[in-house]
Amino acid sequence: MADNDAPPSRDNLLAAYQQVRDATEAFAADLTAEDQQLQSMASTSPTKWHRAHTTWFFETFILDAAGVAPFDERFRFLYNSYYEGVGAQPVRAERGLVSRPSAEEVTRYRAAVDAEMQTLMRTLDSAAFERLTPLIQLGLAHEQQHQELILTDLLHAFAQSPIKPVYRARRERVVPAPQARGFHPFEGGLVEIGAGPEGFAFDNERPRHRVFLEPFELAHTPATVGELRAFIEEGGYSTPSLWLSEGFAQVRNGKLDAPAYTELRDGTLRVFGLSGWEEPQEHEPARFLDFWEAEALARFLGGRLPTEMEWEHAASFADEHVGNFADGPLTPTASEASGLVQLFGDVWEWTRSAYSPYPGFESAAGAVGEYNGKFMAQQFVLRGGSCFTPRGHVRASYRNFWPPDTRFQMTGVRIARCPKRS
Repeated sequence: MADNDAPPSRDNLLAAYQQVRDATEAFAADLTAEDQQLQSMASTSPTKWHRAHTTWFFETFILDAAGVAPFDERFRFLYNSYYEGVGAQPVRAERGLVSRPSAEEVTRYRAAVDAEMQTLMRTLDSAAFERLTPLIQLGLAHEQQHQELILTDLLHAFAQSPIKPVYRARRERVVPAPQARGFHPFEGGLVEIGAGPEGFAFDNERPRHRVFLEPFELAHTPATVGELRAFIEEGGYSTPSLWLSEGFAQVRNGKLDAPAYTELRDGTLRVFGLSGWEEPQEHEPARFLDFWEAEALARFLGGRLPTEMEWEHAASFADEHVGNFADGPLTPTASEASGLVQLFGDVWEWTRSAYSPYPGFESAAGAVGEYNGKFMAQQFVLRGGSCFTPRGHVRASYRNFWPPDTRFQMTGVRIARCPKRS
């Protein structure tokens, strides 16, 4: 679902619908019914639930309004996530207790809703199709977000297992020569950020507006495994001056000495991923950093986190389709290119910006307006997508957001700094 100013044709939207729905099933294809039932903490959900909830979205917000009878009346409650305008929903932390409907029945649910959606999209008159297109696009983008969550949530569950299962066998990847740390200068000034009025974008990306940026510099690549290793070995996790107070309290209380899924033992740094344990290359992006770790690492490296406005301005010159996304090896990789690279894919990049509404932000009317706006508190913005993100899903204006203590997402950091004064 790439950003495109022109509305899609009927045939293109039908094809996009089928492609996205098939992609979800492809992510689940190698999982057993038992795998699909796993929920390892309150912040994650079972794969089966993701498959059903994304189907519920189309049934609830599109088919119900078109007068199509529900597949199962119980599903309106079972697979509602947080839409209070739709009705009650199960406790989020207990989604893994819903063993029935089975994974096989969820497959039938998806097929039934897909058939109804295909019929509806083919038979709507032109005016009705045009009115419904933005909602269908939202449903597809929503499903792509859940495709990424299938991977992050499954990884967390597998990491809790004593046998550390492998989701997908490791694929060989190119190991280019490391790029020396460099910075790209930006003059700043009055710039525009946010999505324009045409084409698909989430409501939190709008309206497009002007901001003033002071001159800044942005690192050519995300912070690397080698830089993270240096941070750990030089006592980064025991140096209070590198940390914000709340972050260091989390380190102390949790006795943390590395990011999630990461261990440094006898000089060997290992990371658990969807291909099992691996020893990443020193110049690959550091991963699984929470906001506090990203902020401390940036300070250790002599810089700071960029604001989301700085990040978007820099990324507006890059191609959002070029990067290491979920159709790749499902692990961050080093870039073969030089200069300012890897703005899209590999790891989501934390920014210093709180997740807040843009000037003039308005939520959509009705329950679908709950999608983003009601979460605009106590979270920070991330940009750029990751190796778990579907290709074509992100763009320069895309705003991801998580609480600062989130440790189970594919997250990293790109260092910013102010220009040296002469």
